[in-house]
Amino acid sequence: MHRFLVVIEKANNNYSAYSPDLPGCVATGATREEAEKNMYEAIEMHIHGLLEDKLPIPESKSFAEYVAVAEKSNMEQTA
Repeated sequence: MHRFLVVIEKANNNYSAYSPDLPGCVATGATREEAEKNMYEAIEMHIHGLLEDKLPIPESKSFAEYVAVAEKSNMEQTA
């Protein structure tokens, strides 16, 4: 089994998704759920194509993490 990080972003009228470890493998959808489903299918197709062409499946090296940054109050900003 292979695992790949998928990034889903809100666009103007839809959602887009990509995997940093699979260049060129992208998907879109009207909703986040649809973009996620379409990306899953795109990754399956991408991996299938790599196997057919006898190319290696890339190793997943990406990870994601949220970073919390505290807002400064208006008084701290003007001081």
